[in-house]
Amino acid sequence: MNTLDGKTFAQMILLGAKHLENNSDMIDSLNVFPVPDGDTGTNMNLSMSSGAEEVKKTDNSRLSDVAKAFSKGLLMGARGNSGVILSQIFRGFAQGIGEREYVNTKQLAEAFQKGVETSYKAVMKPVEGTILTVAKDSAQKAQEIAENEEDIVQLMEEVVIEAKASLDRTPDLLPILKEVGVVDSGGQGLVTIYEGFLALLKGEELPEQQITEVDMTEMINAEHHKIAQDFMSADEIEYGYCTEFMIKFDEEKLKENPFDEDAFRKELLKRGDSLVVVSDDEIVRVHVHTEYPGDAMTYAQTFGSLINIDIENMREQHTEIMSAQQKQTPKEKEKYAIITVAMGSGIKKLFESLGASVVIEGGQTMNPSTKDITDAIERAHAEHILILPNNKNIVMAAEQAAELAGDHVEVIPTTTIPQGITACLYFFPDGSLEENKAAMSEGMAEVKTGQITYAIRDTKINDITIEKGNFMGLADGDIKATHPNKEEAAEQLLREMITDDDEIITILYGEDVKESECEQLKQFIEEHFEDVEVELHHGNQPIYSYIIAVE
Repeated sequence: MNTLDGKTFAQMILLGAKHLENNSDMIDSLNVFPVPDGDTGTNMNLSMSSGAEEVKKTDNSRLSDVAKAFSKGLLMGARGNSGVILSQIFRGFAQGIGEREYVNTKQLAEAFQKGVETSYKAVMKPVEGTILTVAKDSAQKAQEIAENEEDIVQLMEEVVIEAKASLDRTPDLLPILKEVGVVDSGGQGLVTIYEGFLALLKGEELPEQQITEVDMTEMINAEHHKIAQDFMSADEIEYGYCTEFMIKFDEEKLKENPFDEDAFRKELLKRGDSLVVVSDDEIVRVHVHTEYPGDAMTYAQTFGSLINIDIENMREQHTEIMSAQQKQTPKEKEKYAIITVAMGSGIKKLFESLGASVVIEGGQTMNPSTKDITDAIERAHAEHILILPNNKNIVMAAEQAAELAGDHVEVIPTTTIPQGITACLYFFPDGSLEENKAAMSEGMAEVKTGQITYAIRDTKINDITIEKGNFMGLADGDIKATHPNKEEAAEQLLREMITDDDEIITILYGEDVKESECEQLKQFIEEHFEDVEVELHHGNQPIYSYIIAVE
């Protein structure tokens, strides 16, 4: 294969996405710290899936069109640092492809290199031994091979070999990886994608490959879209119930009543419209708008048993939608809006009480995408907007969203919930955007963050031996304490964190903590640190039993 065209590259992307999906749990497990927040595989998978979905919508003939669509999908779906960096790699790749309909090996190698350059520029302080290094080393190998190699398949094979070798070298570049005994998770994700690319080129199917699978959800959405504007009032809806169910074939029933899909469709169309039917040897999935759902399902039962039944009253839905539309009136823009990210109903309420206009649900294990943040910017509807990511793995996505939105949006690079809370206290409604960014950034640096969570595996970090299931205390990201009991772990952590200069301790207790346990911890602080003031809030957050702010 001497050239790579858009159709082939689209198939490469879909198989690369599938291979990443199949291995996302394994990539999650490569998280360095043994805390239950390893989400690199999840973030890369969701980001890659967004890119693949965008590719499905485009004409596959021109390589440039496919590369641009992939880049756009990745950009909007990017989650976490790994997802943002992945989006930048293929953003540069698309720029390297330019407007070409297809490329040869040299041009493909140049596109890989352009992806490296773009991704390195996107990271303020690039760290070697990460996904960036794997991308760089494999792109360099591609350029070397392309000097004498004209076969695209052979080039991609060498890229994968070098990417794997670079991944194996990551522990030599990042001591923490060697200490824990893992390779870089983001680098592993990129290798997995490249393996999928190569498998497609070599005609090797991956387990559970589903590139050509019919997406019934898209078919149903298309049917709904076609009728969305057909009715002026609920009374005009002829078939009032959106009915979905699945038939699990029964061999005995099929002997008496063999299933014929065409005949089945004709019978259901006598009972309704907007029909979608997808079947295989074991199951039939049905979507139909009908006035009598029971009639349709009774007929379907002649072939087997019914499962996954869902019936919606479309007349009520239509009335609610029309009512909501009538209530919507354009509102004037506010001068300022603060957008923040948080998990836990109590923490959400706390941010709202501090003036946050939009609280995006997310944090550890659930990083919002670039699109989630751009959507929040639109909802905020303000002249000036400040974004508080409150997690180091969300800062890059927030910055990417701010760049897309324009110069009326600024990111305060908060990496913890306590930093976000403190930054809100430094907000001044009459100040300029630049003044508020400076004041809030300065204010967030005044707080120390402690966290109590549990270990998901045995490990040893910084001479601290951690056993699976034990609780750990982290002070600004560094493990400082470990104990089988969370209260003991919290007390150890507080002894490490609190100094004579500290005055206020704020404790946000999670969904696994009883109020009595929290009061006990408060009592410990008051007995051992007499000069500090203690505040308790039920954050109701997952993963972290306690989030502690020390000021």
